[in-house]
Amino acid sequence: MAFDVVIRGGEVIDGTGKTDRYRADVGIQDGRVEGIGDLSDADTARTIDAGGHVVCPGFIDVHVHSENSLLGGRDQMGGLRQGVTTHLLAPDGFGWAGLSPEEALPLWHYTQFAYGEPMAPVNWPTIESYLDLFPGRSPANVYPQVPHCAVRVKAMGWDPGAPTPDQMKVMEAETRAWMEAGAGCLCLGLDYQPSANAPFEELVALCKVAVEYDGIYAAHLRYQILGREQAWQEIIDLHRASGIPVHVSHERVDDMTGRILDQAVKDGVDITFESYLYPAGMTHITMQLPMWVQTGSPEEVLERMRQPDTRRKALEYLKSTNLADRQYIGYTRSGRFAGMTLGEAARSVNKTNEEFAYDLVLDEDGIQAFVMFWPASEAEVDAVLNRTAPHPLMMVASDGVYDCTHPHPRGQGCFAQMLRKFVRERELLSLEEAVYKMSGFPAERYRLKDRGVLREGAPADLVVFDPQTVADRATFEAPIQPPDGIPHVFVNGLPVIVNHEPTAHRPGQVLRRG
Repeated sequence: MAFDVVIRGGEVIDGTGKTDRYRADVGIQDGRVEGIGDLSDADTARTIDAGGHVVCPGFIDVHVHSENSLLGGRDQMGGLRQGVTTHLLAPDGFGWAGLSPEEALPLWHYTQFAYGEPMAPVNWPTIESYLDLFPGRSPANVYPQVPHCAVRVKAMGWDPGAPTPDQMKVMEAETRAWMEAGAGCLCLGLDYQPSANAPFEELVALCKVAVEYDGIYAAHLRYQILGREQAWQEIIDLHRASGIPVHVSHERVDDMTGRILDQAVKDGVDITFESYLYPAGMTHITMQLPMWVQTGSPEEVLERMRQPDTRRKALEYLKSTNLADRQYIGYTRSGRFAGMTLGEAARSVNKTNEEFAYDLVLDEDGIQAFVMFWPASEAEVDAVLNRTAPHPLMMVASDGVYDCTHPHPRGQGCFAQMLRKFVRERELLSLEEAVYKMSGFPAERYRLKDRGVLREGAPADLVVFDPQTVADRATFEAPIQPPDGIPHVFVNGLPVIVNHEPTAHRPGQVLRRG
């Protein structure tokens, strides 16, 4: 048989988590894996020597803020370089499709801390007009989710109230339209506007639409309003009320969540979660403000923040939050202060940390982002991450933020770090288990047929990595650095990384549920 490419002599890990690695050649033809085994006699236009390397399915990032970058940003290849061949759209429910430009532009303004300046005009009045951006321009596949922020804005703008029956019908219809377009998940960020205002009954109604299509529900939980433990309880209650499988964004296993997850399993709750396995997160500082300050459109929030009484009350509130010197500024609209720690920046203008953070929101028109470290010791952090990495309900996802001045290193290193730190160095799980958490498990959970698995007939999304040298190089101090030990990546049978270097191929497709 003839192949376009034969990858010879590698250790195949198939992504199912059920099969031990085995040595085999892998043949690619017309974008698919068409041969696995001894292909030494096969005709091929190209051969890759994978001796000493693992050959496995491309990784799937179920929570990543990459869709703008994939269209041509500085970090377009950031995920690809570490083996990510499929990116899910609309993390945290962020999205702009199905809206007029007048409706979508404030949403872009609100989410710009995670996406930067748009690569295309923010004008996608239909779902397909947005999805059509990616074929021919993206090096990775993309997979739609229902963006709750856009769904709510379409129905009721930035109104913080409960929806009327007519507004609820609009949200249900828009959710259905996304599911009909192939979305695999209803996705929310319940600390972000306007989703933070959604009552439980609204979530139940939309989940009942999504579950008709065998969709799942994924959310950044409602930490700000409910607190962490009650936020976990809300998602479990939502599963019970609607029957939908549920997934928790960017979490970790500590004493509290370990207990909750153990009980959920005993009770038959269909729940999973993801983690990026770093001791810090990244978001806009606006989220640290009291919810009554955050509520509404960006314009409404900024106008409220300009009021002296709001400033006085908010500064008192901020003193009780985690605005420690060590937090650093990842992005500002003007570029000022990016890369500096909060303490350094505040002292440079003779302000307290709280005053500086509050004033920065106003000075940057609300567009800024901070990297915020957990308030815990190194030993406490390691203990939590070591419990999280091997947990059977956990999959890997980066929550990557790209094309900002000084991003979180997870966007360039999350998947490689899993293979280095938690497999090779700490030996907390096997290579087969780690690959499953980055490929087969997210594919199964999010209803992605034929992705996340290396088998004959499946699309050739493949990664070749050296298990002895694969390593993340991105750090908090120098976050824009590609990993080591991942020389080759294929998307739909075409090489997008060859000998560690990006190619000109842009073979990404829009994937659809099932």
